[in-house]
Amino acid sequence: MSTLKILLVDDEEKFVSALAQRLNLRGFEAEWAVSGAEAMAKASRTMFDLAILDVKMPRLGGVDLKRELGRITPSTRFIFFTGHGSEDEFKVCSAEASCYLVKPMPIDELVANIYRVMGLSPKGD
Repeated sequence: MSTLKILLVDDEEKFVSALAQRLNLRGFEAEWAVSGAEAMAKASRTMFDLAILDVKMPRLGGVDLKRELGRITPSTRFIFFTGHGSEDEFKVCSAEASCYLVKPMPIDELVANIYRVMGLSPKGD
């Protein structure tokens, strides 16, 4: 199995950069962005297997960003996360992505969901 390329997008720079570092330490190839525009620029240069998107961000929120990224790379899979979710938001996000998490989430929970969404076992079997 090749290394999974993951794009993390959250407007909280300290959070998203630390999360990318933690995923890199676990063997993923994670890049991060703090805006939808930055994420779109990265996606135009690199094919990501998975994008993990904050639902609520200024200008371009996670659901709209997912739709834009899906146009660039239709094979990319998606996970949403949020710090303040509502029932309506959950319904919308659940229809748009394979997974919806509330942050902060334990890193082991995120990693388990990455493998699940990608249809892989943690050992790469």
